[in-house]
Amino acid sequence: MRAFLLLLALLAPLSARALESEPVASPRARATLVADAAAVAPGATLRVGLRLALSPGWHTYWSNPGDAGEPPSLELSLPDGGTAGAMAFPAPRRIPYGPLVNFGYTGEAVFPLAVTVPANAEPGRLYTVEGTARWLVCEQVCIPEEGAFRLDIPVEAATRPDPVLAALFRTAESSLPVAAPFQVRAGFAGTRGAIELAGADLRPGAVREAFFFPDAPGVIDNAVPQALSVGTGALTLALARGAARVPDRLSGVVAVTDAAGVRAAYAVSAVPGPVPAAPGMPLWQAALLAALGGLILNLMPCVFPVLAMKGLGLVRLSGASRGAVRAGAGAAAAGVVVTFLVVGGALIGLRAAGHAAGWGFQFTEPAFVAALAWLMLAIGLNLSGVYAVRGPSGGGALSSGLWGRFGGGVLAVVVATPCTAPFMAAAIGAALAMPAVSALGVFGAMGLGMAAPLALLAVAPGLARLLPRPGAWMERLRGALAFPMYGAAAWLAWVLSVQAGPDGLLALLAGAVLIGFGAWALGVAQAAEWRFGKAVAGVAVIAALALLPRLSAAPATAVETADAWSGERVAALRAEGRPVFVNLTAAWCITCKVNERVALASPAVREAFSRGRVAVLTGDWTRGDPAISALLRSEGREGVPLYLLYPPGREGGPVVLPQILTEGILVEALSSVRPLPVPSAAAEATRRAPGAG
Repeated sequence: MRAFLLLLALLAPLSARALESEPVASPRARATLVADAAAVAPGATLRVGLRLALSPGWHTYWSNPGDAGEPPSLELSLPDGGTAGAMAFPAPRRIPYGPLVNFGYTGEAVFPLAVTVPANAEPGRLYTVEGTARWLVCEQVCIPEEGAFRLDIPVEAATRPDPVLAALFRTAESSLPVAAPFQVRAGFAGTRGAIELAGADLRPGAVREAFFFPDAPGVIDNAVPQALSVGTGALTLALARGAARVPDRLSGVVAVTDAAGVRAAYAVSAVPGPVPAAPGMPLWQAALLAALGGLILNLMPCVFPVLAMKGLGLVRLSGASRGAVRAGAGAAAAGVVVTFLVVGGALIGLRAAGHAAGWGFQFTEPAFVAALAWLMLAIGLNLSGVYAVRGPSGGGALSSGLWGRFGGGVLAVVVATPCTAPFMAAAIGAALAMPAVSALGVFGAMGLGMAAPLALLAVAPGLARLLPRPGAWMERLRGALAFPMYGAAAWLAWVLSVQAGPDGLLALLAGAVLIGFGAWALGVAQAAEWRFGKAVAGVAVIAALALLPRLSAAPATAVETADAWSGERVAALRAEGRPVFVNLTAAWCITCKVNERVALASPAVREAFSRGRVAVLTGDWTRGDPAISALLRSEGREGVPLYLLYPPGREGGPVVLPQILTEGILVEALSSVRPLPVPSAAAEATRRAPGAG
């Protein structure tokens, strides 16, 4: 008897190991059939599962594989009276591959199902579970695999869990979707859609990232980023409509990663209706940020060409009556605010019409850049005394008189739009998610912020006494201020050369000659009463404007390079284990160029890029780009610059860096990411050997 008990003790580990079948193995994957019980009682239910261990670089698929692929399947053969449930799929991950995005698994995945033993099963016998499975594994190529499996499970008076495999099943089931404790709404309108989860536990800062995996293939465009918006009590994911018909009930899984990095998956379902609006920033908060951003915009490099002109206009108010000071400062402030409202209204209208327009959108059009360059040249020639502009007030300089001051405010905003200041990006992003009236209120607040120094003088005209007194020095300063205008025109000519190439630059320079000739003709007419001078000037301006359609039709000159941004390139580099830094920029964005010169080009930053094996990709928005516009919107931005730092690997979203960069900010950010280990040459050769895919 003692020898028999000893034999049972020796055989017990073998019995436990028998609850994982013999494996079906290839260089790509190892598959087994597993159960969570070392023994099962008659009438009891146990968990059985297909276990796939995938080699590095290989993946398999969810029930909806995404843009390509096929999910695993398992068919069981049970003794009479036994029943099996449906195989469950854990929450998947996004697996980008070129322009496609698949849904599936890497590493190890367990697909569990419930098996019920018949009540008449006899203790002391074995309950045999047999099954056949098929699965598809992919890397650079896709290979279908299959296998047959067998489990012999002892039948005993009471079910006896297997401690190791039961823990495996608990881990697998923790990644299964659970019923969502939220109210769910979803809807589509044209190509645009969204899904919303509403619940008390949802709040800003509590959610790091989220993604919706639809049950039905083709319902959404899987490759389009799902912009996440989290407000108090609601989470919204923007969706892009796919080619398939939207089902009567939209169902799927929303995977949510909280601020601590813990991922949970929720099964969701909703009857499609109106598109849920993304929870946004309160109007008062957006307006406050807009006003602060507008105030700081006065100090940004874009405004420098006209900042001195504004100062000259203010000096002219020194010694004037309080009424004149109030009117002059008020006219300039009104020019700023009105222009912000016009630019904001145009941006809202373009977005409503389906155009991917963002802040500074007008600078993506070569004709606008050329026209602004000619305007800068014309202002410079005016300041140099080539001709005079005489408005209703009779002033002889462009900045004199109420209309001149109003025009100065308009010009300041037009020139400032290539720049963004701190707080502006968040305010503009929030504004464009609001109703049109509220959005215009935010743009108006931004204008008030930029016009604040002028508005202060209009409210307290006595402050004009602190300004320097007018004198002969003002005429010398006026002549000197022409050269910032010429410099701005030269910068815009360079921008146009990037946008439209040599032919575009030739058209701009020809127009500049015509503008210069027209200014000279007008000046001669004003000085000598030349009868035909004004007509000649008008013809010259019309001839220059006739060149604008040619500039609009000029082809873009952007050249694809190895470091050009694309979503596929980011995914490929991260899959190689490299961190990725993305610089979204434009030739007309002066803030971008200052950041590139001050921070990105510094030796310390270049060394940090090299030390961390950080791949640097550049997205050029000089002529506009729908893909870059979509990326900007997915990060809550409506203009450049935007700097994103992606960690290595397939998981995790980017860190959004400040719009105003310094060497210290970049070096500190780069120190927080580390490349993944590079596989050894031998391991890489083995993985890519024939037969390994």
